[in-house]
Amino acid sequence: MAIAPVVNRRDFLKTGAAGGAALVIGFHLSPRAFADQAQEQEKKPPNPFEAWVRLTPDNRVTLILGKSEMGQGIMTALPMILAEELCLDWKHVKIEQAPTNPKIYDHGTGGSGSVSGSWLPLRRAGAAAREMLISAAAARWNVSPDTCKAQDGGILHGARKSFLTYGELVSDAAKLPVPDFNTVALKNSDDFTIVGHDTRRFESRDKATGAAIFGLDSRVPGMLYAVIARCPVFGGKVKSFDAAKTKAVPGVRDVFAIDPVGQGAFTAGGVAVLGDNSWAVIQGRKALQITWDEGPAASESSASLRQQFLDNVVKPGKVVRNDGDADAALNSAAKKVEALYEFPFAAHATMEPMNCTVHIRPDGAEAWIPTQAPQWAQGVIAGVSKLPPESVIVHTTLMGGGFGRRYQADFVMEAAQVAKISGKPVMVFWTREDDMQHGFYRPASYHHFSGALDAKGDLAAWKHFQTSTSIEAMWGPKGEENPEKSEFATAAFIPYQTPNYRIEYTLAKSSVPRAWWRSVEHSTSGFVVESFVDELAAAAGADPLEFRLRLIGNDRKIPDFTNPKENKPLDTARLKGVLRLAAEKAGWGKPLPKGVSRGIAGYFSFESYTAAVVEASVKDGAVKVHRIVYAVDCGRPINPEGVRAQVESAAIYGLSAALHDAITISGGRVEQTNFNDYGMPRINETPKTEVHVVMSKEEPTGIGEPGLPVVAPAMCNAIFAATGKRVRRLPIRSQDLA
Repeated sequence: MAIAPVVNRRDFLKTGAAGGAALVIGFHLSPRAFADQAQEQEKKPPNPFEAWVRLTPDNRVTLILGKSEMGQGIMTALPMILAEELCLDWKHVKIEQAPTNPKIYDHGTGGSGSVSGSWLPLRRAGAAAREMLISAAAARWNVSPDTCKAQDGGILHGARKSFLTYGELVSDAAKLPVPDFNTVALKNSDDFTIVGHDTRRFESRDKATGAAIFGLDSRVPGMLYAVIARCPVFGGKVKSFDAAKTKAVPGVRDVFAIDPVGQGAFTAGGVAVLGDNSWAVIQGRKALQITWDEGPAASESSASLRQQFLDNVVKPGKVVRNDGDADAALNSAAKKVEALYEFPFAAHATMEPMNCTVHIRPDGAEAWIPTQAPQWAQGVIAGVSKLPPESVIVHTTLMGGGFGRRYQADFVMEAAQVAKISGKPVMVFWTREDDMQHGFYRPASYHHFSGALDAKGDLAAWKHFQTSTSIEAMWGPKGEENPEKSEFATAAFIPYQTPNYRIEYTLAKSSVPRAWWRSVEHSTSGFVVESFVDELAAAAGADPLEFRLRLIGNDRKIPDFTNPKENKPLDTARLKGVLRLAAEKAGWGKPLPKGVSRGIAGYFSFESYTAAVVEASVKDGAVKVHRIVYAVDCGRPINPEGVRAQVESAAIYGLSAALHDAITISGGRVEQTNFNDYGMPRINETPKTEVHVVMSKEEPTGIGEPGLPVVAPAMCNAIFAATGKRVRRLPIRSQDLA
């Protein structure tokens, strides 16, 4: 059965029914879906559906949608949700990548939203299919649908002791009207047998045995390999090059320049070396002789950026929020606390470097890409090839990490250019050094905090000034109008009660490319908020946990100041719940071995609540993390084992950034090259990590990123408890803790 590029549900169902081959239900993966379906019932033109469930006579169930698997476990979690409503083994549900069509499918994968955005739509689609299958079985048996039930991938009539598989019913069911998604009866959560139970990941065996196909595993007949020599200075261009020695390298086929594309460093351009294998093109690139026009960015350095931060801090910034009169409260405070926090640029450091395989033909193009944004990749290839987007097929492979880096399409642009010029299928691949020195980075930032405590030790004022390089500002003059949009998160509506609350922001200019990085602005907001509240607790002479709970106060819901229309408030009861749970499981207040201390942090991000207690010690200036205890409330956990895996992963990623990782700039270029000088934690540095998942009945929320913001502040708060020294500049290795 062919799927038309744009089709409404009724037409698609007619196609399936006419062919007698399948029951297919289309639906949306967003809240607007149900409004759209209501419009359809009112004979208004519906928006095209973003996902489909297909049941076929061979008892196969396929979920067709545009989400990418990059280690977050959606190939397991999403089938579990659908299978729960369909009453069948989740392993019988397979995910099929939807054809890349931005007019139909939401292909973006990020923001910890794949499960939370699919929860209700998948349940309703599964429930609708279940009702249709029950009705089909009841009609065949000439009984009431109320006497039939779904069970084990089929419909059972107990009195008759009759059973029909879904495959035997799909042809009849496809002729029935699809139930209204707004009123279809969902399974009672008390009857769940799949959702909420630990489940081994679908693709884990293939990954363990090497059978899984990542981007670098792509192979196409006649494929060539290419690497790009890029200017080491951001924004620099090729002046001239001599390829004589490169062309003498066995296996090198061609050498040519590719142009920079887009503003800033979207695609920097450079010189492409094309050849028969990866070794030949790498050796050929080493032999290239290039003269670069380094451009104005050659004067930028970490030192010059730091000076810009310091200059900005002493000047008034753009007021982002202003409740009460923070300055007056600070001037009359019983106690005043000030702190300055600093973050460097940070790389994504994915295990699989960037790569893209493209074949451009006169009549169409095909690509194999580990990407979080296949629709963007499709548009880029279409633009380079001058082909219509619908003739560009994008196969999204598994990814060796994404973390936001693979939302960019710079490496796709390079591959499309090389494939277009060469006329051959080409894999453009990046080395680790390419990845480290030519990526997009978490913004560098400075944060100045001032806090006031009254005579009772309550928070009388909170003032936060931030200056950073900003992701939003990467989008040109329009982005620079409101550069703070990408830089503030829960920091703009902290859970700690105070009548006087002020936030200011100033953009720092930089040529270094910036992009989303795991947990985005929460990675810095979480650190500064939870570090500073700990400093206030120390100034008040209060226990850090009790101080937080007291400042959070009564149970209430705090509106999201940064996105009020999204109606995603912070529920203080749930935040207090994870703080108490983490403290309880960690033994907060109980004795520890000599030299070991505890620190705590709690935070709200991606609609989820996380708290962490870290046990750490410092010896001869070196930090050792002994144990991390998490409590996580991400709504109803679909696969608790998957939740724990994501939080453990976020803990390692967060520890890496806090202990080791810094991208530094000198002469407009990145100084780091590989894991030897951008150190990820080794196994001997990895602490015991416990993750306690709240078995909530709330709707699922994000989990791929919320584990990250709390681990660094909890660790640094433990360092303070052990040494009396505050860590305000990351990574920790830059501090003197001896």
